[in-house]
Amino acid sequence: MKKILFVFNPHSGKGQIKDHLLDIVNILVSAGFDVNIHPTQGRNDAKATVIRFKGTYDAIVCSGGDGTVNEVVAGLMAAGIDVPITYIPAGSTNDFANGLQLPKSMTKAAKLAVKGVPYKVDMGTFNDRSFVYVAAFGAFTEVSYATSQQLKNVLGHQAYIIEGMRQFTNIKSSHMTITANGQTMEGDFIYGMVTNADSVGGFKGITGKNIGLDDGIFEVTLIRKLKNPLDLNNLVSYAITKEVKEDQSVVVFKASKIVFESEERVPWVLDGEFGGKQKRVEIINRHQVATFTVDKNFVRP
Repeated sequence: MKKILFVFNPHSGKGQIKDHLLDIVNILVSAGFDVNIHPTQGRNDAKATVIRFKGTYDAIVCSGGDGTVNEVVAGLMAAGIDVPITYIPAGSTNDFANGLQLPKSMTKAAKLAVKGVPYKVDMGTFNDRSFVYVAAFGAFTEVSYATSQQLKNVLGHQAYIIEGMRQFTNIKSSHMTITANGQTMEGDFIYGMVTNADSVGGFKGITGKNIGLDDGIFEVTLIRKLKNPLDLNNLVSYAITKEVKEDQSVVVFKASKIVFESEERVPWVLDGEFGGKQKRVEIINRHQVATFTVDKNFVRP
């Protein structure tokens, strides 16, 4: 009998897991799994739980937002193990789940633990921490962790937009030296993100083209300080067309390792959670170190 650790955040989204909990457990038990159920008790509890039960389970089912998945993966990487993860999305945006084309129905997502197929996914390390799909700094990055859970539950994705508008007038730049692919650039940047997803904050297509979650490469998007109306016009043009012009304020490239250095400490966000204020950040792509169960039609032949 396979043993499953079922970790869920009872507060993610609108707490909808409570209405589906019995059905999810029944799906797993009916399939012959021995299920250990653990509702998280606070921040970092999912990570601690995964580490504590190291070696006693064959798979993990987790439900919550992107932050919950971050903690589960962080726990597995810290424990040095790789077991299949079935993710039941229950957050406000669920960027990572959308990238894996997971069902929006919680019971259908749970069935992937029984009928799904394994899919190896890249993860990232951020100095001594890990992240699943995005590490970002600058404008609006505080939105994800500054927005209250209550506001997220009531308004969903609109809560992020409201909080972002509040911060629009406080945009400041950070002077950075960025090294990747054997080249170095220096400048003032108002935003930067290193991603392994085709959407961030619920906005699809802003991370670039030809996204592969298992290709060993991150997509990097940087926005320089806007100096005049033309820069703003170019930024809007990029947001619409996703085409980078030579004179544009947006810098886009792909890399497996990126180093950010700054004189002042810059706040970062990892998968929607605060990543601390850093002067030096080394981000490395960990190629196919995590396994998620997905629909068989998602996996390329």
